[in-house]
Amino acid sequence: MASLLNKLSGWAEQADEALTRARARLGLLHPLQLVPYRSYGTTTRLYVKGRVLTDKGISQPDADASRWHNLLNMYRRFDSNEISGAQLSVLPADGSDHPVLSDEEGYFTLNLEPGRLPEPIDLLWYPVEVALRQSPAPLPTPAGLRTRALVLIPPPDAEYGIISDLDDTVIQTSATDLLRMARTVLLRNARSRLPFAGVAEFYRQLQLGRNGKRNNPFFYVSSSPWNLYDLLEDFLDLNGIPPGPLLLRDMALKRKAEGAASEHHGHKLREIDNLLLTYPLLPFVLIGDSGQEDANIYREVVRRHPGRILAIYIRDVNLPQRAALVEQVRAELYNEQVELLLVKDTVQAAGHAAQTGLIFQEAISAVEQDKHKDETAPAAEGLDGQGTGQPVME
Repeated sequence: MASLLNKLSGWAEQADEALTRARARLGLLHPLQLVPYRSYGTTTRLYVKGRVLTDKGISQPDADASRWHNLLNMYRRFDSNEISGAQLSVLPADGSDHPVLSDEEGYFTLNLEPGRLPEPIDLLWYPVEVALRQSPAPLPTPAGLRTRALVLIPPPDAEYGIISDLDDTVIQTSATDLLRMARTVLLRNARSRLPFAGVAEFYRQLQLGRNGKRNNPFFYVSSSPWNLYDLLEDFLDLNGIPPGPLLLRDMALKRKAEGAASEHHGHKLREIDNLLLTYPLLPFVLIGDSGQEDANIYREVVRRHPGRILAIYIRDVNLPQRAALVEQVRAELYNEQVELLLVKDTVQAAGHAAQTGLIFQEAISAVEQDKHKDETAPAAEGLDGQGTGQPVME
């Protein structure tokens, strides 16, 4: 089956590439764009990632946008024209030039050792320039097409890092209900999608930690496809949630050969392993939900990296059978001296974080106030046209 899927994927990629070339010859192709992804690195190693696509004109999120408008934008995200074989240059601050080619899905990735670091744009983020040098024939090469990729580098005095899931942990997605999830994902944008009550303030308090420098780095590991990158980045920004690298998944057919469940598990585990190996002296807090495999994945992380995990918070999605599985993992990890909590809301998580010294005691009231503000805010318009209040971190 895996072999057949790989063949189908190869044929699909060839057909898609041929169609893109034909559109270019006929002058029907949209302008090219460089899409940089937030990534991470160290003072001696920078990881730069992005994608070369045609610009489908996806509009900025608007709270008043119609469901049809949001659906059209979502279609444009997935009906992307990926540009393979584009010649790019990654240009760090030391003046060096690192050539890289975009792959068959339009992605470009480069792991480089900079001669010196650029000036950070804040405590954590370092800019790296990326320029398009030559488009593959017969596509025209736009003059001066450049972008700036941001690389997160945790400072030496960061207390800990935070690795968080997104769907049903930060963003209300209803991943355990396929129909509701589809309606939410397809018909809402970054402004009309809802965070869980109090999550923004809880995450800001974790970023602040106890040294008062707000320099604890966040990393978001999700099985959402890279096509949703702009929506997720906008969502974090609009809701005041600390930015971080979004480590998403390529949904190419050939990568589904193992099956969706195993690939979901494998993707998250690989990304978390890479983070802990990149920062061997940094302990981590893990945050997820009980709806999928987060508890099992985090249990494996604890066993692979003993002594590195300070706490694990799992949001309860109110499914008894899922809660029972999480409780089983909690009991196993208790013997390994790592505390996993199945929490009903952000205030409960904040209370434990304050008790264990991850955040200030005063942070609990700040999270409570933010949670109350979210719950009493004007109701968002429901997908059925009815007002729907914002539930707590249920």
